[in-house]
Amino acid sequence: MPMPLRVLRIIDANLNRASEGLRLLEDVARFILNDARLSQQLKAMRHSLVEETKSLGLELLSQRDSEHDVGVTLTQPFLFGGKGLAKAHQDLPSIITANAKRVAESLRVIEELAKLPETSPMLNSAKFEQLRFSLYTLEQQLTSRILRQDKVKQLAGLYVVLDRQALAGRNELEIAEQVIQGGAKVIQLRDKQSSKAELLPIAQKLKALCDKSGILFIINDYLDLVLAVGADGLHIGQEDLPLPIIRLALPIDKIVGCSVTKVSQAIKAQNEGADYIAVGSIFPTPTKKNATVVGVNRLKQIRQAVSSSLVAIGGINEGNIDEVMAAGADSVAVISAVLGKEDVKGVVQRLMAKMGMSRKEEHLAGS
Repeated sequence: MPMPLRVLRIIDANLNRASEGLRLLEDVARFILNDARLSQQLKAMRHSLVEETKSLGLELLSQRDSEHDVGVTLTQPFLFGGKGLAKAHQDLPSIITANAKRVAESLRVIEELAKLPETSPMLNSAKFEQLRFSLYTLEQQLTSRILRQDKVKQLAGLYVVLDRQALAGRNELEIAEQVIQGGAKVIQLRDKQSSKAELLPIAQKLKALCDKSGILFIINDYLDLVLAVGADGLHIGQEDLPLPIIRLALPIDKIVGCSVTKVSQAIKAQNEGADYIAVGSIFPTPTKKNATVVGVNRLKQIRQAVSSSLVAIGGINEGNIDEVMAAGADSVAVISAVLGKEDVKGVVQRLMAKMGMSRKEEHLAGS
């Protein structure tokens, strides 16, 4: 039975829409996220569309009639005169959502038309259904990466760990305010002794302060506290829940950092989706007597092995921060170097200035 010409036109139009949408998603993964895995998966999906419809290639092209397509005149006023589309596409996540929806709808149309008696010998409906469900997962992963990207960029500043034991009774909120005034970009709440009931109101106040100041608020170890207060992310160690399990529990816009001491642990963390990797202890540290000291050379080795953002931690202060930055750290996490000082704001400012100088020297050396 010959295929109706109008059906061919519908398939052709939806195939074009799907291919165009996939190409945009692929380019976001490739050029914005630099994510080879996502880019390859989207490229493979685009190529699958071509492969599944290649038997209809000439027939589809023969029936194309863009000049007389009434859809063009229907969409132009909205595209160029309406405000709805412009408002919907104000940011990258919205563009990803719109194009993923466009691809999914097109795949569904082709999937349904492939069930017709005259089309089923040439098109496999189940294949288009499979592609559609694969797209749903890829859209989630792509959106998640984009939403977390801006948070990861903030890690380039100083990362101050508010260890409540190191605070020695001083007020967390007052110290956090001084840290923020000094220019730090990230605050992490850490307390391995207090109950979560005691930590909850503290975390809520710190979250509100960080939101007001536009900096990241991370919680160490406690996934449930992150969820309870809506923190920007969670930091875990090697003995905590596996990263893939944490990813399932966290909202897709939350970041996860992972502490490592070995190159193999860093590679594993990156492969499992860590947004940043904390390497340390770089030097001996008074806040963790039994810490494994890995040294600056280990930081260099990990920098060569992974592309994820690296946060150096452990014994870092004004006297050695230049060495740490030169070894490849994107950010530096400090505890005693800040919390052990009277002038918290001043020491944060000095550390930030040293980080800025190190980056400038590195840029000049590479130019």
